[in-house]
Amino acid sequence: MIKVTTVNVNGLRAAAKKGYAEWLAATDADVVCLQEVRAEPHQLPDAIREPEGWHAVWAPAAAKGRAGVALLTRSEPTRVRVGFGTAEFEESGRYVEAELPGVTVASLYLPSGEVGTERQDEKERFMAAFLPYLRELREKAAADGREVVVCGDWNIAHQEADLKNWRANRKNAGFLPEERAWLSQVFDPADGGYTDVVRALHPDVAGPYSWWSYRGRAFDNDSGWRIDYCVATPGLAAKAVEARVERAASHDERWSDHAPVTAVFDH
Repeated sequence: MIKVTTVNVNGLRAAAKKGYAEWLAATDADVVCLQEVRAEPHQLPDAIREPEGWHAVWAPAAAKGRAGVALLTRSEPTRVRVGFGTAEFEESGRYVEAELPGVTVASLYLPSGEVGTERQDEKERFMAAFLPYLRELREKAAADGREVVVCGDWNIAHQEADLKNWRANRKNAGFLPEERAWLSQVFDPADGGYTDVVRALHPDVAGPYSWWSYRGRAFDNDSGWRIDYCVATPGLAAKAVEARVERAASHDERWSDHAPVTAVFDH
């Protein structure tokens, strides 16, 4: 079995003070993918930077206080890669991958975007460059007899079932037709060739949502978005036996505006 958990921590230094450290100590995941770390490794407390029982790989953004991804693995990776070969995003703190026995795991923080701004242009450039890399990664892994799982905050709700208020968000970043079409390409067996593991195991439900705005009563009303995905090659996805959102019991117990998403594979 291999258990992979992904979570956008919304600033790791803040999350560490609100419950992340206790959550990490309690998890039995084999791999934890973090996004929006928003800190250089040296800025993190020792116990967070080098947690006991884990091998940690940090990929901070060149822009201070922004983005940042990490991978925590129980076993030491045989190879690590930061970025996916596109110069603009090499030091953006948005992608890191590691090779473990039989599987490549990656942590992704796709730009969130904002309609009508440079942030949306950046998101579109990222998507245009990242899909060819995903294809290449899948093909290389297949040639080596390996599987791939790319986990993280993809910042796109794919279907109407993936956000509560989809009607009101049709012209907003995260649910634009062109973003959803791009994600459909990722999940197309004849194109990207990856599987949305949570949706494959929960095909006919609303959500399960993984992000709720801190504004209003979004969490209490479960008015959320499903934007955190575990995306796997079909061979690995077919071995998924469980996928769930670790939703906090109450608003007060949250240490991020995202909840951890966990997938378990009978690998």
